[in-house]
This record gives sequence, C-alpha cells and structure tokens, in this order.
Amino acid sequence: MVGQAGRARSAGQIGRVGVGGRRWITARSGSSDGPARAGRAGLPAGQRIAPRRTAGACPHRGSGLLHRRQDRSQGRGRSADRRHRGGIPRRHVVSFVIGTAGHIDHGKSTLITALTGIDPDRLAEEKRRGMTIDLGFAHLELPSGREVGIIDVPGHARFIRNMLAGVHGLDAVILVVAADEGVRPQTLEHLQIIDLLEVPSGLVALTKIDLVEAEWQQMVMAEVVSTLEKSVLSRARIVPVSAVTRQGLDELLAALDGILAGTKERIDVGRARLPIDRAFSMSGFGTVLTGTLVDGVLSVGDELEIVPRGRTVRVRGLQQHGRKVDVASPGGRLAVNVTGMEKDEVARGDVLAPPGTLSSTRRLDAMVRVLADSPRSLRHGAGLTLHTGTVEIGCRAVLLEKDSIEPGEQGWVQLYLERPIAARADDRFVLRMPSPSLTLAGGRFADVAPRKHPRHDAAVRESLERRAAGSVLAEELRKYPRGVSVASLLKATLSMEADAGTLEARRINDWLWAPEHWRALSQRITDELAAYHAAHPLRPGMPREELRSRSGLPPAAFAAALRGLIDDGTLHERDGEVALPSHHVAMETGEGPASRLVEELARDRFAPPSLVEAMQRSGAGVEVVRALERRGDLVRLSDEVAFTREAYADAVALVKEMVETQGSITVAQLRDRMGASRRPVLALLEHLDAQRITRRVGDARVLR
Repeated sequence: MVGQAGRARSAGQIGRVGVGGRRWITARSGSSDGPARAGRAGLPAGQRIAPRRTAGACPHRGSGLLHRRQDRSQGRGRSADRRHRGGIPRRHVVSFVIGTAGHIDHGKSTLITALTGIDPDRLAEEKRRGMTIDLGFAHLELPSGREVGIIDVPGHARFIRNMLAGVHGLDAVILVVAADEGVRPQTLEHLQIIDLLEVPSGLVALTKIDLVEAEWQQMVMAEVVSTLEKSVLSRARIVPVSAVTRQGLDELLAALDGILAGTKERIDVGRARLPIDRAFSMSGFGTVLTGTLVDGVLSVGDELEIVPRGRTVRVRGLQQHGRKVDVASPGGRLAVNVTGMEKDEVARGDVLAPPGTLSSTRRLDAMVRVLADSPRSLRHGAGLTLHTGTVEIGCRAVLLEKDSIEPGEQGWVQLYLERPIAARADDRFVLRMPSPSLTLAGGRFADVAPRKHPRHDAAVRESLERRAAGSVLAEELRKYPRGVSVASLLKATLSMEADAGTLEARRINDWLWAPEHWRALSQRITDELAAYHAAHPLRPGMPREELRSRSGLPPAAFAAALRGLIDDGTLHERDGEVALPSHHVAMETGEGPASRLVEELARDRFAPPSLVEAMQRSGAGVEVVRALERRGDLVRLSDEVAFTREAYADAVALVKEMVETQGSITVAQLRDRMGASRRPVLALLEHLDAQRITRRVGDARVLR
C-alpha cells in the first residue's frame, strides 16, 4: 500500500531531482521531463518549474563527444577527467560499460541523472513525451577510480528494438524496479533478454522508495527476489534508492563498484571492433560514430573499415567517457570522429574494425535456446528478427536436428539473413518473433562462415558440437577438401580463438604474449626507462636501439612490443628516443651550470668564447649543452661555436638584410658588420648553408 508520503506527493507536493541534473522538477519521483509530467503534478498545462542546476545544454550530452565537461562536484560519481587521487592509477584505469533495464516510468533515466549529473534523454521527442525512446548515454567515475560508461535504454515495449541495441557487450546491468509498482511486463522481458545475452553481473535498484511505506517496500522486494530466482541475476543485490531524497545513492555506487571489482577486464585480442549505435554530424568536426569498444584498441590516425559496407575511414579524434584520448582501450563507451564518409552513409548496426579483420556474412551456425516460459516454440523455417551487437535484421531459421525447438529446449540452427552483417564466433544474440512481437530465444554463434548444411545429418551435428567444445582446428580443417596451407589454417583458427576469447593473450600485429609474460615485459621496460631517466634527467629519453638491446627481444618482437606499449599509453617515442609519459626534462633554475653557460655565451653575442671554454667556465657538461639545444636556448654552429638564441636570431636577420641590400655578402663583409673574428662568422655562414638559408657562390653567399 502506498504510504502517506507517497499520497501527499501524488497530490501535488513537489520533490527535487538529483544534483547536477537537467530535469525539470516534477511531482513524481523518478518521472521524466516535460509538460506532461508537470500536468500530473497539479500544475497548469505547459508550466514547468525551473531546475536547481543544469549540467549544460549540449545536444550531444552523454554521448561522450567533444564537449567541455561541466563541473559536477556535488554529484555522487567523480568526474572522469578530474585528476585521480588514490584508487587505480590513471594509466591503469579500467573502463566498464553498464546498462539500465526495466519497465517504462520506473525511473531509469532519473536515476542516471541523479548519479551522474547527465540527463540521458537527449531527443526533443523524449522531452515532449516524458519518456525514453532511444538509447541515452552518461558516464561517471566510481570511488575506486573505475570509469563507467552508462547506457540508458527505453522501457516501453514499442522500443524494445532500441533496448536490444544498447545491451550488447555490457559488463553489468542495473535492473530498475519502481517500489510503487513492482515487477511489470517489461521488467520480465528485459530480464529475459539479460538472461539470453548472459550479462556477467548486475544489481537491482528499487526506485521511488520515498513514495511507499516500509511494509510495502518489503513486499515489493520479496516479489523481486522471487522473480529473479531462476535468472542470471538470482544473486543480485537489491538496493533501495530515491532520486528525490538521494537516499541509497551512495550504497548503489558502492554496490556497483563491488560487482565490477569481480568482473574480468576485457582482453585486447589485437583487432578493434566497435558496433555503431549512433551516427551524427557535428559542426566543425564532421561525422561522429558512437558505440562500445568491445574488442581491441583504437588510436587517433587509425584507418578503419565500416563493415559490411566496405567503406574506409580515418580516425580524426577520440573521446572515451567524455574525455579526449589519443588511444582508447577495450571496454569503454567511445565517440569516434572520422573522415572519409558522411553520417548518412553509415547506420546503427554497422561495425568499425581495422581493414580485413572482420568479414560480413549472410549465414550463421548457432546453438539456440528457447525461453522456458515462452508461449511459442521455434519452428523450422520460421521468419524471425535477429538482434546481435547493435544490428537488427530479418532472418529465417533452419533447424538442423528437428522440426521444432520447444520452450526450455535448445538445438542447432542455421540462420539465413536478409542481408550481410558483421559478426564473430561466440557473439551472443537474441531472436524475436515479429508477430506477435515477443522475445523467443537466444544463444551464441558457433560459426560465422559456415557452408550450407543438410538437415538431420549426424555428421553436421557432431562437427558443430566439436567446434562448440573447442576443437576449432579440426573443424576448420574440414572446410578445405582440397587442402590448406599450415600458415592459412593456423591464422584462421588463431583468429577464431581470439574472437571467442578462449585464447588469453596480448596480441600486437603478428606477435602474441601470454598475459603474465606481457605484464612482466612491460614492467621490465618501464623499470629500465625509469632508471635511465634517473641517471640522465636532461635527456628526453633512451635511444630506441639501446632500449631494444636492454629488453633482450629480437628486433621484430621489440618493434611490436614497443608499438603496443605506445598504443597503451605506457610509453611515448619521439625522434628515435623512448620515454615514460611522466618524464620531462627539467633544467635547473637560478645560478646553475645551464644558466652560467648561457651567460658566458651572451657576454659578447657575436664573438662568444669557444664552446669548450664556456663549458669549462660554467661547469656545464655535454648533456647540459644538448638539453639547451633541444630547448632552443642556444644554437650550436659547429663543434667550437655556439650562439645564444637571441644572438642567432639577430645574426640571421643581419645576413638577410645585407644580402637583400647588396645582392651577396662575403665572410669579410659580415665579419666587419658583426665585429667578430673570422671563426664564428665562418661557422655561422656554413651553418646557414646547411640550413638552406644561404648558398655559396664563389667566395660570396646569396639567399636561396
């Protein structure tokens, strides 16, 4: 029974929406924005109450795209681009993606706004109707330092196709159940989908507890426990919360942190894959594609292919969880600014991947499980809708073993698709009936490039079972009756193992390391660089070849390892020298050798002492000279002569002025104007010749 507090609010008492949110304050906890909700609160039609504080009005808010982060210091989750303090070190931050699920109007979007300060409802139609229609996005940093991208899905049955595009590749799910309504039809269907997609973990947010009495809340919690009993969320924690009073929000974040602590970090299989859930154009940037990076690493400058369209694009910019990055790691929400195609040439369901690493298919082998409580069986030849990744496509089911698969049963099926899609072995999927519209079954792909199979063939069934059991090499070999080279077979099976996640390895191009070996190699190289930086603080980095020698790796393996460490952000390389990102050449301030050396050379700007003499007087060593050169404080003209930056600029200007006036100059003429000896003047002119500023013609110089 709804309590007195709930009845008072229902009569028009106004509640506050979460700190940092952009939602209009309404009478109902967990409701969405808009005049329709204001009307329910007893306000005149169309009247809205001003929000407490906005988090910015960027139309792309929550997509992780190209916007200045707003201050959300009062929010519960930490801003992901704030300097990290404690928890996971910044370069080791682990990214996860979670999603919401639950019935319409149970407060999914309002809960996300209260947690993050970001309103995931981005469409004008969503604002007008007060309901989520398409996918919404937000992000936060948990107290542990884990970065979390959040996908908010619509709860209405009519938009289940959009919900399915958002729940692929989740690390965890928050099932939202309103305390004043309990379990509803879309709660159950969303739970079925979570089961079929085998989302690794999750928890339940029991929302709107400010509207009900304690006794009613306990009854609803018991109903939720009973509903979850045979699902993948059977052991999920239930956290009572209110977006109005903010009760339970800290507990919800702590619970989320807890389940993610036990979630396995995604393995970089060496080939990036990003199923696209949104494409749009942004002024000044061009085409932007968003999605979850389920595999591999993406870097600015990468050339990628849009599969199955076959179009090639280049990565112009990346943002992960609202923060601009040069390299994006697997497991995060990503906005990819690309060049090479317009937004109308790509759509939800397409996939970004490196060229040649992901093929398209119109036929799939899969083990299909029909839901135990399904009112229908899966019949041979049935027309269905396949949902995998972000794609939705019509298909026909060819049952390989029998004429129907009954509720609660499973069997081998070959799916024939209306058009090509991108898929990999072991990808999960959901099958829905178009009429009546209901979720029927789901499973995993066993083979994404199968031949057409005969039905009721024991050999086909045995082959698929061996493949499912992990005998990939033997089953792949059976595809080649005319034979296949060892290299081709190993390459194909290795790719399938990596795609399925059964091969745990760090892969970079054609090189593989076991995870523990990769961690040890990374640590050894970073330790070598740290020691080198400590011994040579004025050097920008260790020469690449010296680092290779110290690593003990052969050249090809070292090149691959270095590429991987640079892509990870562990190292950076410039001009053939490798360094840790934290290393910066720090010259001393005040009266140190570097300052004294510059002073010595500046005493007589065009007639300085020899470089060796100046070094002896100042106490500066060779590394100080090189550091000053790199910083531009001095210009070395020869082994014996160096000018300060100012003297060099004045000398070059003087040479240009004299040549433009006279047509050419000689060493003697320049010596007289500079008031210097022949040694520095000759060194200057030879340096300018080498820099292609001047050119010698006989005994004179002219400008090039």
